[in-house]
Amino acid sequence: MTVARWLSLALPLLAVLAVGARDRDRASRAAALLAFVTAGIGIAALHEVARLAGWYTFTPVDGAYRGMPVDLWIGWAALWGPLPVLLRRVLPLPLALGLLLWVDTVAMPALHPLVHLGPHWLVGEVVGLLLVALPAQLLGRFCADRRHLGARTLLQVGVFAILLLWFLPTLAFELGGGSWAGLTGLNRTGLLVVAQLALLAATPALAAVAEFAVRGGGTPYPWDPPRRLVTTGPYAYLANPMQLAGVALLLLTAAVTRSVTLVLAAVSTAAFGAAVAGPHEQSDLRARYGDSWRSYRRQVRDWWPRWRPYVSGTPAVLWLDDDCGACAATWRMLARRHPVGLRIRPAREHQNVLWRAEYVGGDGHTERGVAAVARGLEHVHLGWAVVGWTLRLPGATWLAQLVTDAMIAPPHPARPQGEPCPTPSNVSLTAPSPPSANTASPASPPAPSPPPPE
Repeated sequence: MTVARWLSLALPLLAVLAVGARDRDRASRAAALLAFVTAGIGIAALHEVARLAGWYTFTPVDGAYRGMPVDLWIGWAALWGPLPVLLRRVLPLPLALGLLLWVDTVAMPALHPLVHLGPHWLVGEVVGLLLVALPAQLLGRFCADRRHLGARTLLQVGVFAILLLWFLPTLAFELGGGSWAGLTGLNRTGLLVVAQLALLAATPALAAVAEFAVRGGGTPYPWDPPRRLVTTGPYAYLANPMQLAGVALLLLTAAVTRSVTLVLAAVSTAAFGAAVAGPHEQSDLRARYGDSWRSYRRQVRDWWPRWRPYVSGTPAVLWLDDDCGACAATWRMLARRHPVGLRIRPAREHQNVLWRAEYVGGDGHTERGVAAVARGLEHVHLGWAVVGWTLRLPGATWLAQLVTDAMIAPPHPARPQGEPCPTPSNVSLTAPSPPSANTASPASPPAPSPPPPE
């Protein structure tokens, strides 16, 4: 059994080292590391499910994590994660998954008596390949080749969410005591409150991830960073929104589960970010962006947010329909609060016919409808910015736009001043749908010109 454990660890790791020595591309190696982490977390989760489903179990041995031998775990993660990623140029994904299935169907029975297979262990094998190996391969291959930005961003969010909200707390409970009983024992109201607090804590991080992808063309993974310096969204208020949100979520989990170990993990995470990751990141960004980065960091702190946003470069423009009641009210509300780096213009002056409000950032990024107004809120202050980030959460924008259209009117073009804005009561059911070529926005500010932006 000892020999089997050593071979299960040594053979995959030696194969990864041998292939990695031939592939000197930094992006490939970084992607292989990410695939390894993804596969490792996924295999740990698969093991929990396998115990409940009776797919397979392990003989109790020293050096095990929740009943799974650590050496077997590491070797398995190396096989399902980095090795096929490093071989991606000669090993297409379907062939890689087929080979992994073949290796496991041969190796798993051969590891008896270390591994005890249940009658339906092949079902667990297929589930593992589809839910663990496949995502690890997609993420690794997409990151290595800088393809499919949206997909690799979503995969990274999923991996880091599972790492933060399940794996790290479970590891803390295993090492220092504690359990999920404090959370699972809550009634429905308590669970709802915890979920809302968790969403509030996660909102800046989710908005920051979206900002990296949409405005920067990159992801949160340090070796797959944005191609452009991102100083908008949460980054207009705070330099480390993702790290701060991660620490807040760990502390919330620690409070609910009453885990002192998890509190220490949160403190250690903050200390590592400030003392190790922070200086490395700053050095890299300083080298890549020079004076732009220095100017930004002189104004924006790591862990303590600004109240008003940092804005540099060309001001953004929010086009609103000043003859539409709801849009005019939005204009007045924003103008009274003197948004920073934002000009509000009447939609009728736009070069195109606007069917919904439109936001155009200084970098050319555009948003329409409720999302445009949410972007405008980011220019006011931190409180309104959080509202804007919440409105732009996945699904929230769609729902808010649906409600807005139902309460005001279907999308309609900005009208000349004095012509009534359509409402649900005066809009004809047979009104022609807006041309798709000019999808924009009917929102617009009140007749009086707003005060100049700060």
